[in-house]
Amino acid sequence: MIPRYLVDIDHRQLPKVQADIIVIGAGIAGLFTAIKAAETRKVLLITKKSLMESNTRYAQGGIAAVISDEDSPDYHVQDTLFAGAGLCSPDAVEVLVHEGPAGVKDLIRMGTQFDIENGELALTKEGAHSQRRILHANGDATGFEIVRALSEKAMQHPNIEVWDEHFVIDLVTDKSECFGGIVQKPDGQRVYVQGNATVLCTGGAGQLFRYTTNPEIATADGIAIAYRAGAEIRDVEFIQFHPTVLCYPGAPRFLISEAVRGEGAYLRNINGERFMERYHEQLELAPRDVVARAIVSEMELTKSTFVYIDVTHEPSDMVKHRFPTIYETCMKYGLDLTTDWIPVAPAAHYMMGGVKTDLYGETSLKRLFACGEASSTGVHGANRLASNSLSEAIVFGRRIIERISGLEPVGVCPEIRPSLARTEPLIQPFVEKRLKLQKIMLRYVGLFRSGKMLEKGYEELQRQLNVFNALLTKREEYEFANLLTCALLTTRAALMREESRGGHCREDFPERNDDRWRKHLVFSRDNGIIEESV
Repeated sequence: MIPRYLVDIDHRQLPKVQADIIVIGAGIAGLFTAIKAAETRKVLLITKKSLMESNTRYAQGGIAAVISDEDSPDYHVQDTLFAGAGLCSPDAVEVLVHEGPAGVKDLIRMGTQFDIENGELALTKEGAHSQRRILHANGDATGFEIVRALSEKAMQHPNIEVWDEHFVIDLVTDKSECFGGIVQKPDGQRVYVQGNATVLCTGGAGQLFRYTTNPEIATADGIAIAYRAGAEIRDVEFIQFHPTVLCYPGAPRFLISEAVRGEGAYLRNINGERFMERYHEQLELAPRDVVARAIVSEMELTKSTFVYIDVTHEPSDMVKHRFPTIYETCMKYGLDLTTDWIPVAPAAHYMMGGVKTDLYGETSLKRLFACGEASSTGVHGANRLASNSLSEAIVFGRRIIERISGLEPVGVCPEIRPSLARTEPLIQPFVEKRLKLQKIMLRYVGLFRSGKMLEKGYEELQRQLNVFNALLTKREEYEFANLLTCALLTTRAALMREESRGGHCREDFPERNDDRWRKHLVFSRDNGIIEESV
């Protein structure tokens, strides 16, 4: 049983801090939303690490927006719906596509310097895109450039107060209304922060898996605390595994951007054969779920732990200029992107689902909003189209501020929380518990799934439920509890969905079943599991 709160404290007994708008998380979603809100409001921006540490920082490919005269919103809509495998919200996709270009202009005004070619914004193409519409920065360091610009803007803004190294343990709610959250400071002191609106921009859940492109902080915090607070969680069975992640002894699981394939790279098995023609007509630029599963299939056929990505046939100067970060990182391990085939394998990358929102980012709880990867706006469906995530963050971040502007000031939360007096110690160190959870998810809830595997995984995860009876005091302990919460939801949803679609592949139900499963699975702590039509 997942409890309502992780800690046994009546929020009314804590020191109280009053804020206008609380933004939790400092990736592109949190920073952009905070800056837009600060135009008219006071903002408290809370991050558990620092402004320069988030999933956004590691985003290489770019941001998708219709900029070129050769492109059109209709093409972008079609590409997004196709990749989403029947589960996208058409209304949300329309919002993303039509408002994305204005959001990009906002980023530029805020200081982001995208690459320019011949006096125009440089555009590239990625998997499942029919047109070149991906803006990028410093070749393959788009996320870092966006976070750099937005962080500088946020730090200088007189209406934004930044709390680094602070952890939001839980949200405080009463009668389906959010009043703020319980926050732990770096020294261990806890405070109750109350706000007129709370925005979850906490990023993804890559640390559910042993191998991931995500940083250590991607621990599903927003999804877990929202679920415990009673918000609806949607589509968490759909996990995107990035097809091409560096797989080399001694090297980290470093992302080899999809843009490399967009610029002409081939995929080869260990025998040197190109293989994508056996799996999809779009070859290396097929949707990510198709490419990832094709790579795993080739690995199994050839009894290998990797395949190769090969861009050696492209001009070396172009490769070095276009992908300087990837080139330099590979060179550290003796791999030359311009002359060597680079060994790669899939790794967990992005969660399509999250905290369910409407078209203005509001969740099922009043005054609680979600933005970025922590949210489920309906844009991504069962499989995110490459580079739509950064666009989604700025489009819905701006819409959240529109909705917040109409809110009346929050009242006083009347809730009184009885103490449960948790005292049970946990003998096993949390680093070991986290690794065990990651191995369970990789083995039983990975790229290929089956009913038997998922049942076994769910049973093993349930054996770790004693964490919720323990006295938790540290960030890594809260993070593990959040990972376990999300892992249980993800595994349960994957077990229920008896079909294969997008980022969810069942070997025992290999076909897509629109008659039965063209719908969403929505989890609510208070109302159970709901099947929701598209």
